[in-house]
Amino acid sequence: MVKIYTTQSCPYCVMAKDYFKKLNVAFEEADVSADEKAREELVEKSHQMGVPVIDINGIIIVGFNRVEIDKALQK
Repeated sequence: MVKIYTTQSCPYCVMAKDYFKKLNVAFEEADVSADEKAREELVEKSHQMGVPVIDINGIIIVGFNRVEIDKALQK
């Protein structure tokens, strides 16, 4: 399962979502600027407020990092 924590104004969030679409990877998006519960999850998982934060089967990636995303998807 892939979940991405985003905001509407984050260009790296758009890049991450586009990357998952290119790979045909389904993902759930949580907009932390509009959803307080998602914001709490973001802080709990990443211990910070920056976005994007990507949760791939429990592997937490802070920022848009193709290499780390690819590694996590292979596990």
